[in-house]
Order: sequence, then C-alpha cells, then structure tokens
Amino acid sequence: MSAVYLLLLLLPLISAQTYHWGPCPIPKVQPSFKLEQYLGRWYEIEKLPASFERGKCIEANYSIRKDGTIRVLNSQFYKDKVRVAEGTAVVQDPREPAQLGVSFSYFTPYSPYWVLTTDYTSVAVVYSCTDILRIFHIDYAWILGRSRFLPAETVYYAKEVLINEGIDLFRMKPTDQMGCKDN
Repeated sequence: MSAVYLLLLLLPLISAQTYHWGPCPIPKVQPSFKLEQYLGRWYEIEKLPASFERGKCIEANYSIRKDGTIRVLNSQFYKDKVRVAEGTAVVQDPREPAQLGVSFSYFTPYSPYWVLTTDYTSVAVVYSCTDILRIFHIDYAWILGRSRFLPAETVYYAKEVLINEGIDLFRMKPTDQMGCKDN
C-alpha cells in the first residue's frame, strides 16, 4: 500500500516529464567514448520535456576540474534572465566512459547521463532514465549540437538513434535557440 501512496505523491512532480510503465530501457552507448573530445560547449537542439528546462537558449559547457571530476555548467534564458546551474559529472565505470553520472546537488545521487552517439564536432545524442520502484520510469533525451542549429537530416539521424533503442519520442520538442547570445 505504501508504494501506491508514494506513486500518488510523485505524480505531480513528473507531470512535466516523459514517463512510461516498467523499468528503464538500457540503450547501447558510444563505443570507445573519448571524454576529452566531448568537453566544451553543446547547444540543446531538441529534448524530451524536463521540469528543470523551461527556457530558451539552453546550452551546456563541460570541463575537467583539478580533482578529475567534470564541471557541468548549464544555462538557459528564462523569465527575462539567464539562469545557470552548476553540476558535477563523473565517469562511474572506466570500462564504460560514455555512461556518465551527473548531479546538481551535493545531496542528490548521480543520475545517468549516457552518450548514445556523438561525432564530437557537430552532434551528440544523450539519454537518461530514472527508474521508480521498477513500476515506471522517467525518460530524458537530448539532441545536442556544437552550433545552435543543426541540419534537418542530422536531427533525423539523432532521432533514429533514440527510436532504434526503443525510446519513445512522441513528446520530443525543439528548443528555441532564436535570438540567443552566448551565456
């Protein structure tokens, strides 16, 4: 009975997310992932809805800290101002360097940040999933570009990668990158 109460408490929190019944899928990630080449600025091209991303001009910048962790600096323009969130990413298993963990609070565990594919110079496809008691899961997916706009065929390719891994893109939507300045 307590699982039902937990589910009822969580439903308002997940209304701005994409959720499905059952446990998280486990997609294939980029083989031979090279973190050093992935570092730098990426612009959000399209995404599955996420309650923490409601603005425009969304971008992320990745860099290595002195302690070896990865500094994640996300920014977006929301309600007439630039909003920035700093987090930490780590390679949790050196045998799977494309399966990163990311946290934006000292008090929260690392969430999956899996790079499914990237050419490092133009496009990256990233997936994350949170499993809730194996009853349902919340999907996050991002198509990222090294520039604010990608050719339609590149976006189509990125979506195909996600679809081929069984990820439902029905709610995926473009991110507004019009009129943006570097944050």
